[in-house]
Amino acid sequence: MPSDRAMLFARLEALGIASATVEHAPMFTVEQSQALRGTIPGAHTKNLFLKDKDGRLALVVAKEDTCVDLKALAKRLGFGRFSFGKPELLMDVLGIEPGSVTAFALINETSRRLDAVVVDAALMSFAEVNCHPLMNDATTRIAIGDLIRFMEACGHAPRILPLG
Repeated sequence: MPSDRAMLFARLEALGIASATVEHAPMFTVEQSQALRGTIPGAHTKNLFLKDKDGRLALVVAKEDTCVDLKALAKRLGFGRFSFGKPELLMDVLGIEPGSVTAFALINETSRRLDAVVVDAALMSFAEVNCHPLMNDATTRIAIGDLIRFMEACGHAPRILPLG
């Protein structure tokens, strides 16, 4: 059974990671969530769950306004052509619904089916970043270093790459 928000927050606390969460109406796109800018400090993220033609999987955590060149990224990672992972695969691997893709879903990725976790280098210049806490009806802010530490604690050493 996938982790819920309470389990995520308990894991963050166990890791000594401070966080702040703001509840809001469900947000399904970057465009919708931009209405919250100015009320929630820090960098905001967009997250992509990708599959290549050979079935290899990647989670990409990018700054919300980064234009990710999927063809170039696939080549850089040594993957085939990327497409977005289907909702069933997203639920199976990360335990979340479409519209709620988040770095925090790595808490559910216990099967080790992800072949790559990529963090946009543009995020590294921010003290704090914002991600959905497993559902798109809230935003959780943590320090960028703590996000990397959380990923590593979930068994994934992210590759930090310029994506823009």
